[in-house]
Formats: sequence, structure tokens, C-alpha cells
Amino acid sequence: MGTLINTATVIAGGTLGLFLGHRLPERVQETVMHGLGLVTLVIGAQLALETKNILILLGSLLLGGILGEWWGIEGRLENLGRRLERRLAKKGTTSDEGNIPLSRGFVMASLLFCVGPMTILGSMQDGLTGDFSLLATKSLLDGFASLALASTLGVGVPLAALTVFTYQGALTLLATCLGGFLTDPMIGEISAAGGVLVMGLGLVLLEIRRLRVANYLPALLIAPLAVALLTMMGVSF
Repeated sequence: MGTLINTATVIAGGTLGLFLGHRLPERVQETVMHGLGLVTLVIGAQLALETKNILILLGSLLLGGILGEWWGIEGRLENLGRRLERRLAKKGTTSDEGNIPLSRGFVMASLLFCVGPMTILGSMQDGLTGDFSLLATKSLLDGFASLALASTLGVGVPLAALTVFTYQGALTLLATCLGGFLTDPMIGEISAAGGVLVMGLGLVLLEIRRLRVANYLPALLIAPLAVALLTMMGVSF
């Protein structure tokens, strides 16, 4: 359901952007973004409170953050976007100019909507628990972003809904399959770690602090492993 909502908002926002252009005032866009940031903080706090052991949450985030910084996850994602954008720009000097806006808008919008921690967290939450509230919040963000992008990058932006549907749908199905191997305490700690990351995204949306949230993504793997290890040692949850 979350992926379907997200796909629909990208199509709707992109289509409106093609017709409305830059008519939406900047102050209105800023107010909407800040409102979404506040709601994102609330969602993140609710998820974070699902932890049954604050030490697991703390350890997962600290170790995950160290690994993320070591691997440079956020930087790699940003570099991926830059490389694709540069390649499109180079191709634009030799390829048919009529196709450039569509391909450029499609790739840039696909990256914006699919490369990020909220995509992974939302899809996992939807697949594991059936709660698509995080993806619904992301859908509103993507809807306004697609409206703004489509006004300058053209019809390729709403077409990026195909990427959203395929990528997020696959992540949700994968999480659904993994649900059979994960215990309730594992899912709870995954949700709690993800909630802290979501709160970080909320701070970014509110322009309070620019956090490298993607570098904490390894915490989503460390949290269930920690629960499994402690369970083997006889710790009950």
C-alpha cells in the first residue's frame, strides 16, 4: 500500500508540475516541508520507543554509524547521483536533444525518490509490520518534490514513478519474506533503530541540522543480530 501511494503521488505531483510550473510560492513550500518535518519527528519518536533494551539501540546506532562512516555510505550515494548526472550531461552534447529532458528528469527524479534511508526504512516497515505511515509521509515529500522538478525537467519526472514502484515494491516484498525469519523482538529493535534515523531525517527537513543519516543504515542489520546473539546467551525480551 505504501508503495502504491508513493507511486501515485509522484505521478500526480509530476503532472501538476508540468502544468503549474513555479507558481507555488516558496514560503508555502517551506511551510509544507517544515510541517512534514515535524510529523516525521513524531513518527520517528514513536518507532524509537519500541525498543525493549536501550543498550541494543545505542550499540546498534554507534557501531552502525562507525561502519557507515568507514564505508562512506552517504558519500557513495551522493557520488552515484553526481556521476549519473555528469554522464547525462556529456551524452547531451551528442544525442538527440529532444530526448535529453526526458532521460535527465527520469534519472534525477529516480535517484531523489529511491536513494535514501527513508525509502529503505519505509519499505521495511511496510513489509515487516504492514505499517505504511512512513512511506505515506515520504509520499507527500516526493509529491511536492516531483511538482518542483517537473516544472524544470519535464515529463521524465512523473515517469520516475515506475522506478519507485519497482524498487520500493521489491524492498517491501523482500522485507515480507524476511519476516518469517525474524522474531518480534528483532523486528521491534529494527523499528527502534529505524525510528532514530527517521528523527534524524526530521531534523534535516526542519533545517535544524544536516546529519549523514544514511551512514547509520548498518544499524538496521546490527540490531536484529544483537537480539539473536543475546537470545542465544539466555537473555529474554
